Amino acid sequence: MSLISVIIPVFNEEENIYPLIERLDAISKLSPHDFEFIFIDDCSFDNTLTCLKQIVVKDARVRVIRFSRNFGSHAACLAGLMNSSGDACVFISADMQEPPDLIGNFLKQWQNGYEVVIGVRESDNTPSSPLVALYYFLVRKFALSNMPERGTDVFLIDRKVVDSITGMHERNTSIFGLILWSGFRQVFVQYKRERRQKGISKWTFGKKIKLFIDTFVSFSFFPIRVISVVGIIVAMSGFLYAIVVIYNRLFLSEAIEGWSSLMVVLLLVSGIQLLMLGVLGEYLWRTFDESRKRPPFIISETIGFTKRTM
Repeated sequence: MSLISVIIPVFNEEENIYPLIERLDAISKLSPHDFEFIFIDDCSFDNTLTCLKQIVVKDARVRVIRFSRNFGSHAACLAGLMNSSGDACVFISADMQEPPDLIGNFLKQWQNGYEVVIGVRESDNTPSSPLVALYYFLVRKFALSNMPERGTDVFLIDRKVVDSITGMHERNTSIFGLILWSGFRQVFVQYKRERRQKGISKWTFGKKIKLFIDTFVSFSFFPIRVISVVGIIVAMSGFLYAIVVIYNRLFLSEAIEGWSSLMVVLLLVSGIQLLMLGVLGEYLWRTFDESRKRPPFIISETIGFTKRTM
């Protein structure tokens, strides 16, 4: 009988903890597999931890990891992987918008030999945000061609995938991006996203921007290539414009004018240079961050584990 680790990052989800554990318990009773439920508390400041402690007393399958501060959902996923014992790991969100019942479908595909099972949202004719659509288009075009068109928040990975991901020791990256990049045999399972019943989403605009930058910097050389191309274009344009100005002055006796045009060119070129420096800075910062060897998260407390967590 296989052990399945269900990993659930939580942050201020006290209203959803008990309904979620009830659904997970019902799913486990219908499955021939054993389960462990690993909750990673990303330093919630509501009663999330209290609720989890109460559940651990009643259910020996529940494990809890609490961070010393808020490290983000991707660090929480990594912590869950590093401290899991299952033959396969399933990621689900605590708000239950991705229905936990998907776990059964995932396990069927896993037993069929797939090492990565990805939940893909069905098209419900609801227009998505233009920025979200642009993000997935750019990622599929320039970084990860196998990224689902509408993204995902729920998936299953085999133990060999878990070992590969945790052995990479990368910071400032996307766990899901690493899974797609690793190239293991994968399959998509469609599902209908449910409405959040309680609480509010913690996925802020700032976190979305960071994910966008992390994905491109970690999995694509496209930004660096754009810098090279733009630099060549601007340099050639400046060179050609200089030739035109010199020709007009020497052969057509035209006066060199244009304080305004000079300022426009100066501001344009300076803006492009600053943009290039910013992109290079993103790569350099991540290189520096990796070289410091700081851990991607710090665990403040663990509950329900029988072994020492990492």
